[in-house]
Amino acid sequence: MIKLYDNGVYLLNGTEIVEDTGSVSVPVSKEEAAQNTMAYGILKEHNTSSDMEHLQIKFDKLTSHDITFVGIIQTARASGLEKFPIPYVLTNCHNSLCAVGGTINEDDHMFGLTCAKKYGGVYVPPHQAVIHQYAREMLAGGGKMILGSDSHTRYGALGTMAMGEGGPELVKQLLNKTYDVKMPGVIAIYLDGEPMKGVGPQDVALAIIGATFGNGYVNNKVMEFVGPGVDKLSADFRIGIDVMTTETTCLSSIWKTDEKIQEFYDIHGRSEDYKELNPGAAAYYDGMVYVNLSEIKPMIAMPFHPSNVYTIDELNANLKDILHDVEKKALVSLDGAVDYSLQDKVIDGKLYVEQGIIAGCAGGGFENICAAADIIKDRNIGHDEFTFSVYPASTPIYMELVKNGAVADLMAAGTIVKTAFCGPCFGAGDTPANNAFSIRHSTRNFPNREGSKLQNGQIASVALMDARSIAATAANKGFLTPATALDVEYTGQKYHFDKSIYENRVFDSKGTADPDVEIKFGPNIKDWPAMSALPENLVVKIVSEIHDPVTTTDELIPSGETSSYRSNPLGLAEFTLSRKDPSYVGRAKEVQAAQKAIEAGTCPLDVLEELKPVMAKIRESYPSVGEGNLGVGSTIFAVKPGDGSAREQAASCQKVLGGWANIANEYATKRYRSNLINWGMLPLLTDENHEALPFQNGDYIFIPDVRKAVEEKLDTIKAYVVGDSLKETEFHLGELTDAEREIILKGCLINYYRG
Repeated sequence: MIKLYDNGVYLLNGTEIVEDTGSVSVPVSKEEAAQNTMAYGILKEHNTSSDMEHLQIKFDKLTSHDITFVGIIQTARASGLEKFPIPYVLTNCHNSLCAVGGTINEDDHMFGLTCAKKYGGVYVPPHQAVIHQYAREMLAGGGKMILGSDSHTRYGALGTMAMGEGGPELVKQLLNKTYDVKMPGVIAIYLDGEPMKGVGPQDVALAIIGATFGNGYVNNKVMEFVGPGVDKLSADFRIGIDVMTTETTCLSSIWKTDEKIQEFYDIHGRSEDYKELNPGAAAYYDGMVYVNLSEIKPMIAMPFHPSNVYTIDELNANLKDILHDVEKKALVSLDGAVDYSLQDKVIDGKLYVEQGIIAGCAGGGFENICAAADIIKDRNIGHDEFTFSVYPASTPIYMELVKNGAVADLMAAGTIVKTAFCGPCFGAGDTPANNAFSIRHSTRNFPNREGSKLQNGQIASVALMDARSIAATAANKGFLTPATALDVEYTGQKYHFDKSIYENRVFDSKGTADPDVEIKFGPNIKDWPAMSALPENLVVKIVSEIHDPVTTTDELIPSGETSSYRSNPLGLAEFTLSRKDPSYVGRAKEVQAAQKAIEAGTCPLDVLEELKPVMAKIRESYPSVGEGNLGVGSTIFAVKPGDGSAREQAASCQKVLGGWANIANEYATKRYRSNLINWGMLPLLTDENHEALPFQNGDYIFIPDVRKAVEEKLDTIKAYVVGDSLKETEFHLGELTDAEREIILKGCLINYYRG
């Protein structure tokens, strides 16, 4: 079904695979062939430096949603923003319910509308479209690059290299700066064969994620989709695979394009934005994932990660063993905070689920919903616990589904059809009952991402599936069923895009700024607090220690209703690690009091009693450390933090609470590490095995001459665990650009641009 090549691969004429075993005969050099990938060509066109090994990228367009754009614009304003230099689209698809926190969410929307007017942007009102569907319909273009403040910013199927990053990277673009990154590796995703009837894009995506996430095969690389199988897939099918590539931890994606993609642009009235893309006659890739589409079966990603994949047939045939394995993994993911079991879902040997949802940028596409309607037509979901909701990804899609009868077929079966909204993807809508099990065609199934709260004794869980098998399960009244098990005649409805829907509602400045517009600020929209520059010497206390194999950004700063506070840095920070380590905030604040004392010119030892013996021990060896040359703050240790969302708040909330660093064995994504750097935090790495660390939660670590180490571009930093003695340890900073070092030295990106 899927094969990963151990070596680099040459692709000749788009179809011939030649593995680089060291003695192959190809018509060009490896260096020349590496420049024949689609990714290389697009990156070269957007690189503003003369060095293709160290890229300085300027994007064509930017996009954000209502969880992220307030913080981004506030940061840019504090750094000197005068006008959006390139098209910047502000969508409102995350906090669009306006149901939590009083006026908070709608205040953010009015902030966005007035900023679009003042600075020359585009404002998409709530419920019109989810961020990525609007980008597909209105922003993507062949050979272009888009940067979005959402991790699932992926438009490769349309010939657009797109990347999801934390807000500070968008701030840099708004200030006419560049996105700096080493030339990424490029991995070919070679598609062969053709999907069987009933298999959808989520099935293919989950199979690829399952094969590549755990081993990091495509981590921080570009996935380049090639091969004859691409031609067999519709535009919607390709988009559905592409959007899920984020879950492999790749950097970006790009696909070869053809007449089906040209038709997509034609349908949307943007024929001029199509560009045919193909790799060169001889292209070299750093690896290859061979996918036989014909062998892909309906898949399910069990809790609590998109990579925890099985075929639905395999799950149904081995229910007891697989459910037991999920429960064992839950002991790690949930830290034993609640009792978790799926055994009660097995009824007469079949797995029963309480909820099915098709939603968001992954599930809410036209073809997915049409297929679901075909499956459930003339059937019904029953009158027991099982519920079924469908969210079209945009109002134009919704309108077409109304016109062609798909909505009527869904509703007649008992389905609730709702407006464009990302809530089911991050816990702001359709939270299941306690102990309930939900199947979703959405992007993630991390712990608590569906909205339940461990701290309140609640637990529900999500499995990811394709819309087709979710509809088949709905037609079977909640008993897990692969779509291939039903004999369905798929109608293959044709899509017609009505551009007037957006013309009637979307504010588009056409790039014209109106500086006289007054920005509307709600009472929850707060400025970023002042942040100090990196001191000469640093004392940090470990205030949280996480030994899970991977820590997601959802665990660092929970989603759901907390999203309503993302325009208020101090308010949001109160939720930091609240589901993973509820005592984190209190411990961090205790240490932060010492740093605030230093900034106020008073003695930190007077506000933090436990610091006295720490400083006494340090001064035995470093007597000059103290007034005027010392910073005090907190840090966390996690084995591999940062998987998942691009949200900068996973880092900024720690900074707001006095965090100076993270310590990790590895960072899960470039996005999270960049967020740490942009908020002036040291992205420290330790070589020590996480099961035998020389430090533990509650320990103080002294890092002498830390500022000098950053200034002198040292990789290895000497530090000491402070106890009865100073126990030496080492950290690594990893590769940093000159600009990144300066950001850390200044204390954060805002300080860097203020000068």
